[in-house]
Amino acid sequence: MTPRRRRSRPAALALLAGSVVVAGALVAGLLLPVVGGSGLLVRDAASSTVELPPALTEPTPDAPTRVLAADGSLITEFYAKDRVPVTSDRIAPVMEQALVDIEDSRFYEHGGVDVRGTARALATDVAAGGVAEGGSTLTQQLVKQTLLQTATTDAGREAAVEQDGVAGISRKVEEARLAIEMEQHYSKDEILTRYLNTVYFGEGAYGIQAAAQRFFSVDAADLDLAQASVLAGLVQSPTDDDPITHPDQAATRRNEVLQRMHDLGHISDQDLASTTAAPVTVVEGAAPPRGCTAASTAPFFCDYEQSYLLGTLGMTQDQLDTGGYTVQTTLQPDLQASTDRGLTANIPMGSRFVGALDVVQPGTGHVLAMSVNRRFGCTGDGCTSVDYGVVPQAGAGSTYKAFTAAAALSRGFGAHYTITAPQPYTSTVFKGYDAKGHYGPYVVHNDDAGYAPTYDMTSALVASTNTYFVALEDALGSIDGPLETSVAMGMHYDDAVTQHPVATLEADQSGSFTLGAEATSPLDLADAYATIAASGTQCDPTPVTAVLDGSGRPAVGADGTPLATGDTCHPGALSPSVADTLANMLTGVVGPGGTGRKAAVPGRQVAGKTGTTQGNKTAAFAGITPDYSVGVMYFDPDPANPHAVGGVGGGVPAQVFHDAMARVIEAGPVHDFPPADPAVETGTKGHGPGYQAPAPAAPAAPAAQQPASTPSD
Repeated sequence: MTPRRRRSRPAALALLAGSVVVAGALVAGLLLPVVGGSGLLVRDAASSTVELPPALTEPTPDAPTRVLAADGSLITEFYAKDRVPVTSDRIAPVMEQALVDIEDSRFYEHGGVDVRGTARALATDVAAGGVAEGGSTLTQQLVKQTLLQTATTDAGREAAVEQDGVAGISRKVEEARLAIEMEQHYSKDEILTRYLNTVYFGEGAYGIQAAAQRFFSVDAADLDLAQASVLAGLVQSPTDDDPITHPDQAATRRNEVLQRMHDLGHISDQDLASTTAAPVTVVEGAAPPRGCTAASTAPFFCDYEQSYLLGTLGMTQDQLDTGGYTVQTTLQPDLQASTDRGLTANIPMGSRFVGALDVVQPGTGHVLAMSVNRRFGCTGDGCTSVDYGVVPQAGAGSTYKAFTAAAALSRGFGAHYTITAPQPYTSTVFKGYDAKGHYGPYVVHNDDAGYAPTYDMTSALVASTNTYFVALEDALGSIDGPLETSVAMGMHYDDAVTQHPVATLEADQSGSFTLGAEATSPLDLADAYATIAASGTQCDPTPVTAVLDGSGRPAVGADGTPLATGDTCHPGALSPSVADTLANMLTGVVGPGGTGRKAAVPGRQVAGKTGTTQGNKTAAFAGITPDYSVGVMYFDPDPANPHAVGGVGGGVPAQVFHDAMARVIEAGPVHDFPPADPAVETGTKGHGPGYQAPAPAAPAAPAAQQPASTPSD
């Protein structure tokens, strides 16, 4: 430590004179009247004119926010300091006694300032020209610690611990004034509990509960004499007397505490002898998880939930770190474990390719699981800070054909609306560039020469026929219907880096929209297909069902109204008849001969749609049951040199769905989609352009087929 510079004699005399003035103010303003004999301060509450700052009237500072899964298990905590405030009945009485005995043995007798100790300390301080001796009561220490820990500026923190000269003595005077006022507002039990919840014990632990867990792996309520005496000794020098790093010094300090407790008659001779004879024994406990990188499960879900709290609900990170909230989330740990296993069994951790899977509950929008084959928030191989469960990175391919089908069904094109569109098919509406860069009518192929020219809408979904769906867009006249339908179902096109906004897509009128080249997040895909599973009701995805404040009441926003944590659903995004009909049509995709047959769960009704982008750069699968909607994306995240995934949506992504969801679906009740609406199936449009007598549809291209053009997967 740098030696204090010696003051000149005139300066020292000036400082002493100023100090005497301050001391006189203390005696005149605070310590009178004093009742003789006991030397105790007596002050009528009615005479108080000191106003307590907010920090001293609010609950214990820096309480952590706990994030809970749907079953109540802890996901993680957000905190600036490791602190778990507890009530008095959750603190062992021996802990309270040990602290009072060593720090302020007249705590229950004085009124906030111990005149005897303060007078002695003040005389020493004045002689030294600054604060040289403590003499503070527990109440004064609480004032100091609270003002220090809640200070938001360096100046405020320095003022809370000022030691030199008149400023240091003035700080002590102010602490005494505020301590007296606190004693008028709070009981001794409340002050002691607040102190024990506030003070720093070392090793990053603030408050007695965190300290008990950190040093002994027990709750504060279960501390014994040996443990309590160690912790009581820490508050004056938490570094030097740390029982983990300095066990001998901790034992010496512990014995001082025990001797003081014995001298005051609070422990027996036997307790003193047996406890001081034993070495200090610690049982180190880990600090609670902090933030999403340390989440016990589902770190990508945690990141999404944190962003939701900060963005959608308008909270601040400071609120999360210090506000003591409880966040109840929608995460289902058992389902999360199943999706983690199913994903990584097919796309291992550390693979070049990202696998991302989200599960949304139809009819509520609750996000039930979010799996990614990466470690979150770290650096190096297999690590990422990008939440691939939420951020759109790659196209979802032919999963977009469901949007075109929904728009067409809503316009009267029946489930059996038939089009003959031989390949290559040249659009009559849309323009585009060919492989040689020539601009002209948009030309599309299927991924196999064996596709038949004629399909109806249902068989075209099952076989995932590109030519049919571009021809269906031609029949609709533009992409506006499919695009608007996708937005109504829950899709977003608002990522400035990877997506084109709706206005641009409308202006471009690219016939490839139905083939899903636009970057898509697994969350959007799952939410949009959940609209089909929920009979046309679209619900905004949500990871949170409740946010409670430290008192267990619903948390409020800046305007004083409760945070909007309820479900946000929009019935009629699709008409129920269209949604139910489409769901039944999509069951064929997962049936025998369908492109998504690997996703089938025997004995359960599953619908879905496969998707693969040009050159097999990415693959996707959207699968639904009446209870779950799942979006799976599979791609190389390298934007500069992405490798092809080497398969199609009906391969790895469909298998991921099966392996992640089969046991969950089989363990649940048997639910079927509502039946298709006969009127929607029939439609009002008759047959499509180029209609010929139906011929048996060719089987879908094998899942392992490598397409020469835009795949039909």
